[in-house]
This record gives sequence, C-alpha cells and structure tokens, in this order.
Amino acid sequence: MSETQFRALVIEEAEPKKYVCGIKTRSVDQLPAGEVLVKVHYSALNYKDALSSIGNKGVTRNYPHTPGIDAAGIVAASEHSDFAVGDEVIVTSYDLGMNTDGALAEYIRVPAAWVIKRPQNLSLKEAMMFGTAGLTAGLMMDALVRNGVSSERGPVLVTGATGGVGSLAVAMLAKAGFSVTAVTGKADAADFLKSLGASEVVGREAIIETERPMLKEQWAGVIDVVGGDMLASAIKATRYGGIVTCAGLVGSPELNTTVFPFILRGVSLIGIDSAETAMANRVTAWNRMASEWKPDCLEKLTTEITLDEVADRLKAILQGKAHGHYLVKIA
Repeated sequence: MSETQFRALVIEEAEPKKYVCGIKTRSVDQLPAGEVLVKVHYSALNYKDALSSIGNKGVTRNYPHTPGIDAAGIVAASEHSDFAVGDEVIVTSYDLGMNTDGALAEYIRVPAAWVIKRPQNLSLKEAMMFGTAGLTAGLMMDALVRNGVSSERGPVLVTGATGGVGSLAVAMLAKAGFSVTAVTGKADAADFLKSLGASEVVGREAIIETERPMLKEQWAGVIDVVGGDMLASAIKATRYGGIVTCAGLVGSPELNTTVFPFILRGVSLIGIDSAETAMANRVTAWNRMASEWKPDCLEKLTTEITLDEVADRLKAILQGKAHGHYLVKIA
C-alpha cells in the first residue's frame, strides 16, 4: 500500500509569493502520519481551500500542499480498532487540508480522532453535498434545538441565506418544520430561497437598524454568518429567551451592540466553530442531517465537478463568481 500512486491537486510556490496549482502524482508513503488511510470518493470546495491555493499563510504555512477540508470515502487501511478496511467514513475540519494534506486527492491519511462512520441514510455523495457548510449549519441548528428553540416558539432568521451555510440552513430548518425568514442582498434570489423552504425572503435593509438599542421582538432563533450590523440587529429583534448562533463574518468581525437584549430579554449568543467542535456534537449533527433534517433539495444546491476542474473553480470562488456548492467527484 505504501507504494500506491495516486492523483492529487498540489499547490506549489513557483517563486516567492507566486503559487501555482496542478494535478500531480503522489505516493501513499508521502502522506502524513495517521491511523486511518482513506480512499477519497468525494470532496467539496470551501473558501479555505481557495485561500490555501494562493498561499494564505493564515490557512497553510508550508508548501507544496494539497488542500481540501472535506472528505468522504472508504477506509483503505487502519491501525485503529474503531475502523476497519471497507468502512465508509467522513472526515471534515480539524487540520485536514490546512497544514495536513487534504482531500482534493485520491487518498488522505489522518488521525482516527478525525474520522466518523457514515450515518445510515446518507450516502458518501450526499455527505459531501453537505460538507463543512452543511455541518456548520447542522451544528447551529443543533444549538438552537438544544437550547429550546422549536417551531412553535416562532420564526428563525437566517442571514447570508444564499451562501453555502445559509442555503443549507434554510433547507434544513424548513425540513424540520420551522418558519424561516431568509435575508439576502441579492434581489433575484427570492424564488430560489422559497424553493428551499423559506417562508419569507427579505432584503438586508429590512433587518439592519443601527440607531435603537432594542427592536420589536421577532425571532425565536437566529442563524447568522454575516456578523457586523446584521448580527447586532438580529440580536436586538430576538424574542425573550431566544437563541442567536453565529459562525461567520462576511459582513464584518465587529459587533456593536448593548447588553440590553441579554439582560432584559434573556437572549443568548452562541458561537459555532465546526473545525474543533466536540466529536459528540459532530456525530449528533451528522445523524440528524441524515434523517429528520435531510432536505429534498441537495441536488439543487450542488454542482458536481472533477478534480481536473478544481483549479478553475477555486479561482472563481476567490473572484466571487462561484455559484452554489461545488461537489468534487474524486473516484
């Protein structure tokens, strides 16, 4: 097995601060140490992969490097009793694709602590249709539900609703029976978001209010990936005892608010980090995503590409020209 050759996307520093990517042949013995060797069947593209492809040292310190923070595949070799050859598994987050060679390749080797077995009712392909974006949305939903947010308590607000996390959150919340208000800055996105299950679609201007410290109570829960004034405004309009989850900062990392929503309405703000979240929470989210939260529109949200097409799609992501969620068929 150590001599097995495979194809991988490799980013190299051709000259100082100039990075090039291409498909290279590697061997399994070049992979990092780990208890579980996985033959990757599907991966997915994320913004972190795009940053890694241009030498962003906040994501990847050393090159040559293979990005890819999401993997679904079959165990090819295992030195850990929890996993046997032939097991179908999912690996996301932790250091995969950042400073550990990632899943835009036919093989990865990782610590057993990073691996979970594929849940029933979820294929390897469907797992990567969710990917890290879906897992993040699932963890945010799980935080809402664990803290008492139910469909009976009122609507849930989803910001950045046309993005990877937001669109999957809209679809999963709707599948679970919630009334969803989706926020988008794209005027032509209303029909798309309603097709995912949104009950209402509103523009940013309908939500953002920077003057008043408190707003009329509207939301039982919030899933926010925008940050900044959007998150502050959502907090101010959350109902008594409501839960606000945040996992992004595409608008701004700043949060200008007062303590009033927290001490007068008992609102809770919960940060979600999918990369290092506890395995128990991760497994719970995947199991629910495979069952009662699994939407019927995963195909609609996904564009399938090959490993040879990845370089061009990473450029599109960096240029803001990407459309939907890119599923990468590896094997």
